[in-house]
Amino acid sequence: MLMDNYFREMKNVLEKIENTQRQAIIDVGTEIAKRLSCGSAWHIIDTGHMLMYECVGRTGGMMALKPIKITCEVNNPVRYRPSPARGVTGYDSIPGFADFVLGRANVLSGDIIMIGSVSGYNYFPVDLALKANELGCMTVAITSVEYSRNLKSKHPSGKRLFEACTYCLDNCSDYGDTLVDVPELGQKICPASGIGASYVMWAVQCTVVEKLIEMGLKPSVYISNHMPDAARINGEALANYERNGF
Repeated sequence: MLMDNYFREMKNVLEKIENTQRQAIIDVGTEIAKRLSCGSAWHIIDTGHMLMYECVGRTGGMMALKPIKITCEVNNPVRYRPSPARGVTGYDSIPGFADFVLGRANVLSGDIIMIGSVSGYNYFPVDLALKANELGCMTVAITSVEYSRNLKSKHPSGKRLFEACTYCLDNCSDYGDTLVDVPELGQKICPASGIGASYVMWAVQCTVVEKLIEMGLKPSVYISNHMPDAARINGEALANYERNGF
């Protein structure tokens, strides 16, 4: 069955992450813990589909990890008229937008910025990484290195995200980001990048928690709102985060 093919191939991706990303995860988690202990903030921004929802504000997750959310709306209530086809312009292709984001976000020198992009070749994530580097931040790519190597960067530097950041965590998805071949369709189905990136991110959080505890520090972690006395426990943890930054 296709389902069994998916189970097998997804397990292979997760095993590849364990075998190839372990030291990178340790290095990243150790540095994040060090910076949090010194007052730096931990940011994440994802131009893809998952990380800012899966890894932020979840039970068992660290309160220190905060998203950089971008909202931009254009409201123009004109009556319908036929119009020529126009390409959709996303913020990830607008030159200079990274300066706007860093200018409006609460990002300081020494902070950690994790940048998620599976393909890693569009203008914005690369520019954001380079500008954050200039600001003195620790930048971490969460990307597919194999996928990205097959694409030409849209940034003038010629760099892709895995080349622009201080650190790189590979979600180990392949070129095209699909796992299960369906001959009748002439293509593959089922992406690996979302689950792979989530697997990597939770491993990073495990490491950060472990390293902070080794320093004698108590990281603030959410528990489920459905657990007994959750409001008090989460409230105390949030106060600890606001006071200490981790």
